[in-house]
Amino acid sequence: MKLTILSGLLLLASVGYADVTRHPLPNNSTFPIAQAVEVSAGTTLVYHSGTLPRPADPDAERGSREYWGDTEAQANSVFDSMQASLNNLNLGFGDVVKMTVFLVGDPELNGRMDFAGFMRAYSKHFGTDEQPNKPARSAIQIAALVRPNVFVEVEVILARQ
Repeated sequence: MKLTILSGLLLLASVGYADVTRHPLPNNSTFPIAQAVEVSAGTTLVYHSGTLPRPADPDAERGSREYWGDTEAQANSVFDSMQASLNNLNLGFGDVVKMTVFLVGDPELNGRMDFAGFMRAYSKHFGTDEQPNKPARSAIQIAALVRPNVFVEVEVILARQ
């Protein structure tokens, strides 16, 4: 009997079911992030490397703003690339529990990050009717990324459910 119970517990532990609790922002905020995300012990966490955009116009002068696009175009590219990568891992945006966003200031905005442009792309994938799960998220303006005129890099942590 003890062996059967132990076997059952081991089987349940190996299934890898993730218990994820997403705590909403206070005051009925509709902003599409969670105040916090709680992940149960024993859940498989996946740390996904940062994703950069693909060229918006590969025929433009390499490295130029036209080549990479503005913040919104770059963020759309990042999320498209990330979706493909997550699909290969049998994961999706609904599995994201933590996101870190690195935004470079846009020279056309006096060096300020284009947070609104980023949010237009982000809001297509998080907090929607199709994908309501919201990650805990930080967005940070940084001086530069690995390539000139690249304004967006996103890295995520996922809980395999």
